[in-house]
Amino acid sequence: MLSKIPFDLERIKKKDVDREILRGGIIAELDAINLYEQMAAMTQNSAIRRILLEIAREEKTHVGEFQALLLREDKEQERELRRGGEEAKGLTGI
Repeated sequence: MLSKIPFDLERIKKKDVDREILRGGIIAELDAINLYEQMAAMTQNSAIRRILLEIAREEKTHVGEFQALLLREDKEQERELRRGGEEAKGLTGI
């Protein structure tokens, strides 16, 4: 993604804007996590690797913050997340 809003706010219904902003935040954080972890895997410099992995961990916290807000704003998302967890448990036994 790298600094581009993944949707056109003008095409989003006013009542859905906040949910889309939160989803966009989640997408941006996941993109950052992937980028930092990939760069950490590429570098031979242990100090750089440690910093990149620490920043990736911080981004994972940000995902959680956005997700917590999204689940408050979108009850269907909350139900489906719970349903997905139950399905995964049924399929894997864990």
